[in-house]
Amino acid sequence: MPHSFAWVCKDIVKKLQGKDLKPVKRLSDAMKFHQFEILQKNPQSLFWKSEDTPVGYSLLQILEPNCPVPEPEVSSPIPLKHTLSWKLKANTGVNAAIVEGSASTGFGQSCGYDIEVQCTSIPDSKLESLQNRKLLDREPSFVKDCRMGIKDLYVVTEAFEVTKDAVLEDSSSVDLSGKVGIPHQIVKGEVKGEWQRERTDSVAILKGSVVAYKKKQLVIENNTCAILLSANAKKKTFLGMLHMHPRLKSGFAGSEWSCKSSEEIFEIVPYSGGHLDFNCLQDEISRKTGELSMLSKDVQDVVFSSLLPMLSDRKILYDLMNMLELDHLGQMDGPGGVILDALRQDSRPPWIDLKNLILYLLQALMVLSDTQLSLLVQSMEKRLLLQQQELVKSILQPNFKYPWNIPFTLQPQLLAPLQGEDLAITYELLKECGLKMELNNPRSTWDLEAKMPLSALYGSLSFLQQLVEA
Repeated sequence: MPHSFAWVCKDIVKKLQGKDLKPVKRLSDAMKFHQFEILQKNPQSLFWKSEDTPVGYSLLQILEPNCPVPEPEVSSPIPLKHTLSWKLKANTGVNAAIVEGSASTGFGQSCGYDIEVQCTSIPDSKLESLQNRKLLDREPSFVKDCRMGIKDLYVVTEAFEVTKDAVLEDSSSVDLSGKVGIPHQIVKGEVKGEWQRERTDSVAILKGSVVAYKKKQLVIENNTCAILLSANAKKKTFLGMLHMHPRLKSGFAGSEWSCKSSEEIFEIVPYSGGHLDFNCLQDEISRKTGELSMLSKDVQDVVFSSLLPMLSDRKILYDLMNMLELDHLGQMDGPGGVILDALRQDSRPPWIDLKNLILYLLQALMVLSDTQLSLLVQSMEKRLLLQQQELVKSILQPNFKYPWNIPFTLQPQLLAPLQGEDLAITYELLKECGLKMELNNPRSTWDLEAKMPLSALYGSLSFLQQLVEA
């Protein structure tokens, strides 16, 4: 439905205007973001955000028992409401292959939500009682996995929960009435009539569902756990370890490796001046696709053929990403299970991490909208990926550095191979990133908000094109 649970949560965050407040993305996760729940972040790129993944444990479950638990502060209920309805009527001419005439068409849609939430929070002053508490002697497996993978962990410190069951509704209607003439080759005459279609979708949002949350980072050292109270603090969850740190030069072949302490931020060192420019994005994607190209054709074919049917179902993509981020290579049905089987077989070169390559692509895909995922399927089937990749590059490369809205013109030589439906698919892909575009008009406007989804689209197209070429 157009106004989904994710849209509702995003709209609620706008209404609440809380600093660092984040919307919950999926209804299936709405019960996993309560107070003290632990979240994992496993970013594969500097250019698009990875999602917070609940690990299934509360902070209180990994600390030694009998420690004092701070009492949360609960706000008064906050009613939130949003309604939208519109109708459109038009007289249209009908001139199809077998009928001609005139008709009156009416379109209508109504949607919205009526939800009451309350905030459950732990202020910083009360979090002090949890600082430097010892972990359980036998730490959970997810802590060991994160320690080995040097992943960051966070804890939910503020959650906006639904106080009573609610329903998200979306209804639409189409009315067609008028007269239609039928040519004498079929049956001579004229038909008058009406046709109406109505559709209603509803989604139940249960009491206790979390729609928005705030988090703080955990730091684990010497078997104790601390919570970073300042968002500006720069530390990793797991301290005191050394790890390899890539320093990119001029593409995949020109990479160096240096060793840095994990007290420092783990990142790809950007070009001189400390600015992440388009060349950094290009290098990151080239390095990843270069690793992908070193895999056998059979492995690349398995990944490609499995991803194609998964693009039409975001939940399956998310479930696979969630399993990979939590290092759970267990059982999964369908094409996701085929990819997990390929990972378990482990016949790839030892210096190539197939799991992280797939995660890189999945995290890029999850930045895109459902509409874009559907358009990517069509683009793959129509072999448009290479043209689209070059077009996205031509937009990002000159505009990447601009933090303001500026006009630009698409290159005619890149638009020329795209005609009719191919051009419409490509324009819709770009518009969904936040660019202001009109079909058959090469003029557009750069928007800073479009940079991250465009970067994710560029990464997705580059990866998928490599799989097509394998």
